[in-house]
Amino acid sequence: MKISIVLPIYNEEKNIEILYKEIVETFKPLSYEYEILCVNDGSKDGSLAKLKELAAKDTKLKVINFKYNSGQTAAMSAGIHAATGDIIIPMDSDLQNDPKDIPRFVDKIQEGFDVVSGWRKSRQDFAISRKLPSKIANWVIRHITKVYVHDYGCSMKAYKRELIQDIKLYGEMHRFIPAYAGWHGGKVTEIIVNHRARIHGTTKYGISRTFKVLLDLVVVKFLSKYMNKPMHFFGAIGFVSFGFGTLAGLIAIALKLFSIRDFVATPLPIFTALFIIVGVQLIAMGVIAEILMRVYYESQNKTPYRIAETINL
Repeated sequence: MKISIVLPIYNEEKNIEILYKEIVETFKPLSYEYEILCVNDGSKDGSLAKLKELAAKDTKLKVINFKYNSGQTAAMSAGIHAATGDIIIPMDSDLQNDPKDIPRFVDKIQEGFDVVSGWRKSRQDFAISRKLPSKIANWVIRHITKVYVHDYGCSMKAYKRELIQDIKLYGEMHRFIPAYAGWHGGKVTEIIVNHRARIHGTTKYGISRTFKVLLDLVVVKFLSKYMNKPMHFFGAIGFVSFGFGTLAGLIAIALKLFSIRDFVATPLPIFTALFIIVGVQLIAMGVIAEILMRVYYESQNKTPYRIAETINL
């Protein structure tokens, strides 16, 4: 069995060699093959030079260098899709994740789980700028996704290769992989990990990132529920809007017939036109979205289902 460690790196020159040595020491008593995939996300310090120096001495360390900074999710996605291991374990490269937890992740995957999420129960970060926004975001994510993981923001997770390499990651969506796996029948669990205080460098995260995460959550939830049936979303709202428009029109006609109020004396005709037009547009959007989904699946030979196993086929 082979383990792939994925390290997104941005301005971590002082941490890279320390982390590399810790990972190597962790694997020494283990019988697994391993590789370390370092994705340099447009670092402006000496991170790339340090990576090249280490890669020249050890072929297990592989480097992907971005032309410009593309974000943690993009770096993680590039590393995951380049990985050749049976189990893929992303980690932060700031030394806050502890490589000594790697064997525990592997053990959990071997128990039959598809995703093992790290839980920074004793988190070594500032309470106001990091812990509080994280707690709020995790509470919201848990209750919307219905996949009850304590710490979606922990980068250190373990994935089965066949699960993770089919997933396209955008925005801040790497943190929602446990939810995605749970929605699609995957077995998800979590373990408490050792979280260490940052020694070198500065954090790249802030409170603003919480809002970006919540916006991405809306996208993920929408795609998970309506990816294969967009008409159910657009059509339902369209019919409601069309219904309001029709009702407003009928009320306006009734007021006119019974000489209670003239058309020009009430906003109901405007509401009628507005709601009916919006309803028709939404239904039309639903039809277009359905056509696009069929093009998406058929052009790439994709299917809207996943087969766990077959018997006598």
